[in-house]
Amino acid sequence: MDSAVMERTSPPRATGLAASDPTFLARKARKLQRIRPLLRLEEPHAETGSCYDFLSDQLRREFNIIDTENVSSNNYDPFALAIIEECRDGFVLDCGAGSRDKYYDNVVNFEICDYQSTDVRGVGERLPFKDNVFDAAFSLAVLEHVKDPFACAAEIARTLKPGGKLYCVVPFLQPLHGYPNHYYNMSHQGLKNLFDRYLEIERQEVILSGHPVWTLCWFVSRWAEGLPEQERAKFLDLKMGDVIESPLKYLDQPWVRQLPKDSCFELASTTALFARKPAVGPSC
Repeated sequence: MDSAVMERTSPPRATGLAASDPTFLARKARKLQRIRPLLRLEEPHAETGSCYDFLSDQLRREFNIIDTENVSSNNYDPFALAIIEECRDGFVLDCGAGSRDKYYDNVVNFEICDYQSTDVRGVGERLPFKDNVFDAAFSLAVLEHVKDPFACAAEIARTLKPGGKLYCVVPFLQPLHGYPNHYYNMSHQGLKNLFDRYLEIERQEVILSGHPVWTLCWFVSRWAEGLPEQERAKFLDLKMGDVIESPLKYLDQPWVRQLPKDSCFELASTTALFARKPAVGPSC
């Protein structure tokens, strides 16, 4: 066995996609062979039969990758589907694909989790692909979960072919949510700042799935869910005109004071950190 190949093997599981699509396993085997020339096979990895696994113990430690029972699974929107169709004779990198219930032969599903649809496993900050190999790339609701989004953005750009397209979506005003970690939200200016040194930014917009109404409903519903039953009822009886007054008016209200700590972190307007430099240790 090549010294770069880690000692981990496991057969594909005949569930989910394999159960619903009898051609899935054969299609995946063919795609994995097509992906192989794109990979940096000199890096430590395992070839499990179901994916190329580059998620070494060292990368787990460096980027705080922990196992989780959370499952990230979303459908492609029309923008992504149009790019997949446009690149049907090439390859699209889905960086942080989650669990896909539809398997595309021209989409490389890159993940930290070993979902059945995962083709290549690793971390976005160290993509195990050669330079200039993808016709397009997706990063859809992923960069908030990445420990170093600047490094991940640089890696995505590195692996795109000249002229290759990027479709990226990130949260701005969303509550805390983890798959398993949630590090960063960002404005449209922050998102541009990640990529404009590498790519030509064509446009930025708020698509319908990111409309502010999602933020409004998400915050209010999660706030209500966090309250004790009696205070929840009082909170839900508030009128919209009440809640747009100065927050100073409400700081002593039970529906504010009784919001639990976990909910406060989930919905916080800001968070504070207090720290101390060790008395003995490396100097700056």
